[in-house]
Formats: sequence, structure tokens, C-alpha cells
Amino acid sequence: MAIRWGSYKVKNLYDELLRATGRPRPAAQALCSYLRTLKDNEIEEYKVAAESAIHVMGVTFTVYNEEEGSIDRAWPFDMIPRIIDRREWLQVEAGLKQRVQALNLFIDDLYHQQRIVKDGVFPAELLEDSKNFRPECVGVDAPLDIWAHICGSDLVRDKDGTFYVLEDNLRVPSGVSYMLENRLVMKRLFPEMFEQNNILPLDDYPSQLYDTLAALSPRPGDQPEIVVLTPGIYNSAYFEHAYLAQQMGAELVEGSDLTVENDVVYMRTIEGLTRVDVIYRRVDDLFLDPEVFNPDSLLGVPGLMRAWKSGKVALANAPGAGVADDKVVYAFVPEMIKYYLDQDAILPNVPTYKCVNKLERQHVIEHIHTMVVKPANESGGYGMLIGPQASKDEREKFVRLIRRDPRNYVAQPMLTLSTAPTLADYRVEPRHLDLRPFILSGEQISVTNGGLTRVALRKGSTVVNSSQGGGSKDTWIVDMEAT
Repeated sequence: MAIRWGSYKVKNLYDELLRATGRPRPAAQALCSYLRTLKDNEIEEYKVAAESAIHVMGVTFTVYNEEEGSIDRAWPFDMIPRIIDRREWLQVEAGLKQRVQALNLFIDDLYHQQRIVKDGVFPAELLEDSKNFRPECVGVDAPLDIWAHICGSDLVRDKDGTFYVLEDNLRVPSGVSYMLENRLVMKRLFPEMFEQNNILPLDDYPSQLYDTLAALSPRPGDQPEIVVLTPGIYNSAYFEHAYLAQQMGAELVEGSDLTVENDVVYMRTIEGLTRVDVIYRRVDDLFLDPEVFNPDSLLGVPGLMRAWKSGKVALANAPGAGVADDKVVYAFVPEMIKYYLDQDAILPNVPTYKCVNKLERQHVIEHIHTMVVKPANESGGYGMLIGPQASKDEREKFVRLIRRDPRNYVAQPMLTLSTAPTLADYRVEPRHLDLRPFILSGEQISVTNGGLTRVALRKGSTVVNSSQGGGSKDTWIVDMEAT
């Protein structure tokens, strides 16, 4: 018996692989034809092979449970990939480059002249109330004027097939290692598909990341010493920290492995102290340097901010970059693009209501049963309200929260997220998904060929986060014009 497609319906939804008629989209034709030939026993073999590969490669993520503490779990993976035609992807890529360029100009401006505030494009009160604006960074000249060297922007499609930017992750964006591992698993499962189809590669991301970081070195011309600074093994993204360090040939360090002398950062080794040039930090701002931020932090390095300000070490992403990683600030990105680049945004935002605005706040309160309400600085899907799925008590609670602290909330209409065929036993069923491409900014801006597709494995759910029952798929950008 082959995969059962008969009950698969895409009515009133945009499906990434199939049209409403049930016919495959052109870029997905070869894959769908192949999948239709698979028998139950072959599917089972593929599933076992995928789980085995994930186990052997040690691909895990950490979740937290009040009763059991932190738990490492195998990475949840669906073997049916998401497919996007390269012709469409080129437009998305251009939009992401435009967006991150404007965001870096915005961050640099806020820590210097604040022209966008003085010209009335970005409200001064939003900056004053920002939880991620770091006064300690005012006046600092970041190398290449880049603050967010690694950005992960989340994209969604509505039922009309339009890509929207849902949010920008500019502090310590995660997930790229899972994107790379998903591709390795798929190459093991379906080598013939990669031989017969023009699927754009992802393998060069670690070398691109290394080059982006190396270009920041305060000692040009020398072989830079690059380290990845991790909070430690209990961090939910520790697998990724270790993976990227290994792939780049960089050292994985914790705060206690580093010391600062005369504003220079050194790494402790068995051979003595080794100077560090670039730190890819996966530690939040407030824990980076106990001399400047949280004095009780054991995760950071005393004196690190002094070394960074003096230009003797580079930090990626730079401290303070999170000022643009704010869902209220997100609402102004189209205006930033117009202000700094004199261009219209290529990729639209999801329509967003800012609760700090009295009229918009009242609209949100009156229509909260139709809205998705998000706190300005939470991530991972936590702290939000999905109005159509919430109880009356939950909606009333959020109304109180909004009225108590309107600056901390935005609201968006409930989008009908696109779907893709996903295996449920031996059937394929539609599951909602999003996409996180990764953008590297340095001397040039580069975008991954696709990104991390996160999928809501629970039927009907729109929550794609792995900690809340989500999984992932490989993302294939297929060049239909290559010969």
C-alpha cells in the first residue's frame, strides 16, 4: 500500500506542494511523483533511517519541565520537504537583504545621532521605554557599522500565497544548525532526488559564517582567533553552539574560559593565554559582563564591554542589537526602509496594531477574539494570546495586561498559515508551517538558500515551536531554469 493522498484537501489554504486541484506545483512535481510510489514498508524504512540518523548525529534540543527539569529530546523531523521555486525565492532574498540593511542602519543611528527619532519617524517614547536599548552602547562604533551580523527573520504565507515577515530575531537567533542537519538527513534518505533535481545547496553556511566573523577581527591580516561563547550545556540551544563551533573550527568556550587584561580578551588554554579576536556570543546582553550589566552573572566575562568598546575584540551580534528585536519596533520596519534606503519594502509586514497607540489599542480590545496578541520582547511563542482559540477568561486577562502596559503589546490578525503535506502514520495531512531564513551581514549580505521550516505537528495547531509540539522539515529551493 502506498502513501494515502486521497483525503488530502487544500481548499481555502495555500499549500506549499499542491494546488487546490490536488496537482503538484511545478517545483514539487518530481518529489510528489516519487512519494506516490512509496509503499508502507518503504515509508517505515525511511522513518527508521531518519530517526537513526538524528540519533547518531546527536541532534537534540532541550526543553524545560517543572517536574523533571531540563530534558534533551531528539529533534522532531518530517521527511516530506517544503519546496519553493528559485524564481520566487530571489524576490524573498532581495526583501530580506533590504530589511536587514535598514535594521542595521536603524541600530547604528539609535546609538549615534538618532536622526530617525529627531525627524519624527520613530517615536521617542518607544525608545525611552525600550527594554533592549543599551545606554552603555551609545557612541560605540561597531566594525563595518554592522550590529546584527546574524539575523533570523520569520516568514509566513497567508492563504493568498504572499510571504509576510512575522518577526526579526536580532539578538541570538537560533535554529541554523537544525536547518543544516535536516539537509544532511534528507541527503541520506533521498540521494537520488538531489542528483536528479536542482536543489540549491546549504552546505557553505558555516564557511560563510566564519568569513563574516573573521572580517570583524581587530587584527586584519592575521589568522583571527574566533570563539563561540555559550551559556553552557543546560542552554536549550547548546547543541547548536557546539555544532557551529565544530563546523567553523572555532573554540567553544564559557565565560570562565575567558579573561580580560589591559582591555584585551584572552582564552585560557593548557599552553597559557591565547588572544581572542572575535566572539560569536550566544549569551544575552544582560549576562555578558558583570562589571556593566548583571553583577551576579557567571555566564559572562568581567571587562568584556571595555575590550569591545576599545576595539580590541569584536562581538557578534553586537551588544545592543536587540533594540531592533522588539515587536513594537518591528511595526516600523517599512518606515525604516523608506527613511534610510528611500525604497518601498519588498517583503510586507503582517498588519500590526501597536497597543501603545490609543486608537489602535481600543481596536485590539474590541476585536481581541480575532487577534493574536504578543508581548514586545518574548520569544518561542510564549506569553502570547491566540484570540480565536482562547477562552473568555484568557481574553479578559490580556485586556487587563494591555491596559496596564500598552507599550509591551502588539496585535495582529489571525493569518491562515500555509500548509504542507506531513506524514501522520502512513497518511499525508496538511500541517501549518513557517520559515526562518538566516541572513549574514558583513562586507556583503548573504541569505541562506531557504531556511529552517518549522511545522506544527499537531493537527490544526499553528504553534510551530519545538518546545511546544512543533517539528521541522528540510527546505528545498529548486531551480527550475537550470539545465
